[in-house]
Amino acid sequence: MVELFLAGGAFMWPILFLLALGLAYVIERFWTLTRASVNTRKFLSRLHNALQEGGVEAAAEECEKTPGPVASILHAGLSRANKGLDHVEKAISNAGSIEMAFLEKGMIVLSTVIVLAPMLGFTGTVSGMVRAFDSIKKANDISPAVVAGGISEALLTTLFGLIVAMTIQIFYNYFTSKIDKLIIDMEESSIELMDALVELQEKK
Repeated sequence: MVELFLAGGAFMWPILFLLALGLAYVIERFWTLTRASVNTRKFLSRLHNALQEGGVEAAAEECEKTPGPVASILHAGLSRANKGLDHVEKAISNAGSIEMAFLEKGMIVLSTVIVLAPMLGFTGTVSGMVRAFDSIKKANDISPAVVAGGISEALLTTLFGLIVAMTIQIFYNYFTSKIDKLIIDMEESSIELMDALVELQEKK
């Protein structure tokens, strides 16, 4: 494996750097998104019970005890409940924007790795082919032995670049689906909270 890497030439090193960078962000995103995920149905059930039994303050305490963006945006809304439903809706919207930015943090790095890795691989391919033709020119011969080194370099950089891109792409798609689910949970939860607060006001 090391021999193949070294045979790929200078362009293998920036591709390796992109792989290391991508995997670092993969680990960070996996840790962050795993911590952000909660059982939304169970949380909303507890929140609804707290709201019915102890009012807004009890519901806010339930949000404080629960990790993740869903609890965070609902806590932001509940903290403005005494100012009216319009303020609650605005607070939830603002908190939601902040949480979405937090969830998508680092995704641009992964998408950059996905694009750059194969491009560097193809650049290495061009470099290898140029070297192969240069060898032919110098030797004035087109025997396999003359061009083998350049063609090998060309194929290895392309292969390595594509493998890196495909590996990071798999994780990128997984994280995107996780983020989409969390965003849907935030939207549905905020609607349910608004409905619960309207119901609570009508009872008063």
